[in-house]
Amino acid sequence: MSAFTSIHVTGSDWRKLCDQTVKRIPGEQPGQLAFIYIADELASDTDRILDYLRKQSGISHWAGCVGMGLCSSARETYGEPALSILLTPFVDDDFRIIPAFEQNPDDWLGATTGWRERHMATVAVVHADPGSTQLPVLLDSLSGGLQGGFLVGGIASAESLPVQIADRATGNGLSGVVFSAGVNISTGLSQGCSLIGRKHQVTDCERNVIATIDGRPALEVFKEDIGEVLARDLKRVGGYIFAALPIPGSDTGDYLVRNLIGIDPGQGLLAIGDTLTQGMEIQFARRDAETARADLKRMIENLIARLPGTARGGLYHSCLGRGRNLFGNDSEEMRLVAELLGDVPLAGFYANGEISHNRLYGYTGVLTLFS
Repeated sequence: MSAFTSIHVTGSDWRKLCDQTVKRIPGEQPGQLAFIYIADELASDTDRILDYLRKQSGISHWAGCVGMGLCSSARETYGEPALSILLTPFVDDDFRIIPAFEQNPDDWLGATTGWRERHMATVAVVHADPGSTQLPVLLDSLSGGLQGGFLVGGIASAESLPVQIADRATGNGLSGVVFSAGVNISTGLSQGCSLIGRKHQVTDCERNVIATIDGRPALEVFKEDIGEVLARDLKRVGGYIFAALPIPGSDTGDYLVRNLIGIDPGQGLLAIGDTLTQGMEIQFARRDAETARADLKRMIENLIARLPGTARGGLYHSCLGRGRNLFGNDSEEMRLVAELLGDVPLAGFYANGEISHNRLYGYTGVLTLFS
């Protein structure tokens, strides 16, 4: 099978960027699918970009979204017009575009039943609208419709025009690409955190506010877990200490990281960025650059060890809170990815939230490799 090609260009306007891109497309590009991530500054030009690249390249199908930061192998760009593209060698029978849907994917699932069953298609790369209040439901319905399908991807990030790309620009719900089982796909998730303390049980809560943990005031348990130094100055925990919600039934110890959004010292309450129910497990986690680097290294090493062959191309969907905000300004996150992964063509963006399996994450990096 032919090679993947990664292209990451910056410039002053969409046409010049497209011309740069076309010059870097190999003379014989047999694939009919490309992933494209478009800088927020160019969001309003999305359809013009797609029309131009489709005509000039002969590549029929394009999938992706708009991002406030783009990435590729060893490179990150922010705050400037840019495109990050992964040209693939996949032909029409290897994949199907999932058009944007806001309610449920039943119509699309029905229309693709024959192809999906023949090709045992259950893995999809997806992109989502940050304004969709039904996103968790949409992820569940798509995953279920794909017979327990595995979804990876990210939520578009844009100042004013959240755009997904599923052959055309769209801004609704969820869209993406589902692949035949003949396409070898492996994926890994880096939380960028280290767990502290032990697992606890939420024993009294209302919506996102925790009154008691293990039958004790929630703040009392929290202070014990974070240690005496931080407990004396709770202003320091913002952006450093998070709530970790273990995922029931996970055989890998997976958990969802959620922000601490409020502390009430008078009543001993904690508020987090998710809805809670009595009896849920909770743990706390620490997040800093050193921890994030170590966790990213662990994830990539484990992913490489699981590959059925050599990685030939990939996609990276990372959080806006990572990249320059966590690792450093000189493309340090993507430099580390390139150092660990080697010379693998890569494209991606910095998201408003990340998707792995059928769940929404924050502050994570999701790496998807084609081998």
